[in-house]
Amino acid sequence: MRLNDKIYVAGHRGMVGSAILRKLKAQGFTNFILKTSSELDLKNQQAVADFFTQEKPDYVFLAAAKVGGIIANNTYRGDFIYENLMIQNNVIHQAYLNNVKKLMFLGSSCIYPKMAPQPLKEEYMLTGELEPTNEPYAIAKIAGIKMCDAYRDQFGCNFISVMPTNLYGPNDNYDLNNSHVLPAMLRKFITAKRNGDSSVTIWGTGSPKREFLHADDLAEACLFLMENYNDSGLVNIGVGEDISILDLAVLVKKVVGYQGDIVTDTSKPDGTPRKLMDVSKLNSFGWKAKTTLEQGIQKVYDEIKDVEWK
Repeated sequence: MRLNDKIYVAGHRGMVGSAILRKLKAQGFTNFILKTSSELDLKNQQAVADFFTQEKPDYVFLAAAKVGGIIANNTYRGDFIYENLMIQNNVIHQAYLNNVKKLMFLGSSCIYPKMAPQPLKEEYMLTGELEPTNEPYAIAKIAGIKMCDAYRDQFGCNFISVMPTNLYGPNDNYDLNNSHVLPAMLRKFITAKRNGDSSVTIWGTGSPKREFLHADDLAEACLFLMENYNDSGLVNIGVGEDISILDLAVLVKKVVGYQGDIVTDTSKPDGTPRKLMDVSKLNSFGWKAKTTLEQGIQKVYDEIKDVEWK
């Protein structure tokens, strides 16, 4: 990519899109096309067609999606499959019709089978049953990967797909009803410290393991792959290490400076025992994540410690 190439970041206000945009700006890129969802409804086929015809972007980062936690995924199953399919179908097809030089499609680790071996290798996609609670979302993401590959095969499009692990960082979601584990935990410990609470309760036994990647590292990997990866299939993006939920709680407690106890509520579900990405493919290209989990949590804590949640 040249510094004056026209770059469209779809979903630029979300955690992933905003991180990519920050990284691009830091690298000296200046020519961006940015539209909020109210300015451009990516589910609207004609609106997307008109946008691409008028703007003619050179590069596209497709980070726009309908996302949510377990409750949202399981409750709004129709919305999740319909909206995500429409967004990616419209953007990918118009990128082809308007001769976009390269497109990156961002997926999710939920594309892998529920009982896939650990760590998760790229070739495990479509080798088993998906986790039922987020199956509609996962199927939409799998369709996006396969669509990029199909357009590469038939039309010669340089469309690539990447699969980030669990992310955290600026512009994360801290709503306790539908946020992910790390932001929810940060909010709980910060609130408990402010209120002088004697303990913080975490769901389940604390034994499941999860992997966490700072959004700034993800953005760096995305730029690296946009410059260096030109192939079918997908590339996992992660750190290649995981941590138990209980150990994560201990780390968050330390960063926040909370003095109380951690209590496990074993009446609540644990979820999948482990979800770790195999990142040997990405590492073989010469890229590795730089931010340690403690460094990353400290960065996020410094950004949100004074937020007043409703």
